[in-house]
Amino acid sequence: MSRTATSPARTAAPAPGPSQAGSAAVSRDPFFDNAKYLALVLVVLGHAWEPLTHGGRAATALYLTVYTFHMPAFILISGYFSRGFDLSPPKVKRLITSVLVPYLIFQLVYVEFQHLAEDGADPEPFTLLEPWYLNWFLAALFLWRLTTPIWRTVRWPVPLSFAVAIMAMLAPEVGSEFDVMRVMQFLPFFVIGLNLKPAHFELVRRRWVRIAAVPLFACAVATAYLLAPRLDSGWFYRNATVRDLGEPAWTAPVMTFALFLCAAALTAGFLAWVPRRRTWFTTLGTGTMYGFLLHGFVIKLSRWWEWYDEYDWIRRPAGEVLVSVLAVALATVLCSAPVRRVFRPVIEPRMDWAFRLPPRPTGAARPAAGDVLAGAASGPVSATAAVPRTSPPVPADRSPAGG
Repeated sequence: MSRTATSPARTAAPAPGPSQAGSAAVSRDPFFDNAKYLALVLVVLGHAWEPLTHGGRAATALYLTVYTFHMPAFILISGYFSRGFDLSPPKVKRLITSVLVPYLIFQLVYVEFQHLAEDGADPEPFTLLEPWYLNWFLAALFLWRLTTPIWRTVRWPVPLSFAVAIMAMLAPEVGSEFDVMRVMQFLPFFVIGLNLKPAHFELVRRRWVRIAAVPLFACAVATAYLLAPRLDSGWFYRNATVRDLGEPAWTAPVMTFALFLCAAALTAGFLAWVPRRRTWFTTLGTGTMYGFLLHGFVIKLSRWWEWYDEYDWIRRPAGEVLVSVLAVALATVLCSAPVRRVFRPVIEPRMDWAFRLPPRPTGAARPAAGDVLAGAASGPVSATAAVPRTSPPVPADRSPAGG
């Protein structure tokens, strides 16, 4: 079994990477928390539906429709909340603790879990370079964030990102290290997110966009239903070259832009129906990294232990509905507060002990005794408190789509 996703069962979320802690002065926008939770639900649904596509054309149509835009939407929001990333110590610290450290932990945990749970399979060796299953997104997010200063500096970042994606598809061979093929093919969505402004998200709030989204999704599902027998789903996973897919070179730019236009349209339609107000699942949207990383254990068990083959009725309409309900319930539970409390040390570790204290600004006045005691009583002082802002605050949060 390959560590990287080469089949529908191995592509992810997300979900929608973790983000920096937001400034207290910047209030959370429930719209983005709602969007991240709903995008994560689509990720889990996509993984749960994959075995149903082996004999069901309707399930395949829904599956392909979701795979067209669920990760692009997640990555777009990730890019939007990465706009303020630079190589300053506080941002680098947050990148290490919220992306790199979870990657290292889950790289080991996933491999050990496979050793214990998959009977009869050759155990895969532990490696840091080849992301195992859902870890591809953490590897990609880490690389995208590190290159953010580049995309914020060059003159034409979006066209350049498309050029990178097309060249990746044309390459005769791309290594599996850090799932770099997905890193490059999904790159345009991240770069576009970096260049979005709040006004762009206001556009999808318009009533006519919400109305247009209904026939748009109906047409998408109908088209996927018609194309399902002939369409190679490998295009949607963004982890193969045209050579791997057995297609000529000219299909690389054509399919790159065709898939992008489809993903952009469906993402706009998806965001148009995301609630703007606080809902019962708004708080869940702050914990999508937990749902993203943890649901993989259940999905893998369902494959290794052949849950879908136990009963024939699972691939019938009633069974498909039950699988969908259970997938939504799984995503919801894994984003809940009790689960987050248990797994916070490995998904959002603080690790203040591993970093140097930020240097005090030259000429800064020595705080009064009362200020020192107040800081001690309220916990560690934010590393960003001593750094003067040189640009407007960028909204941030602690979720897979945050900065």
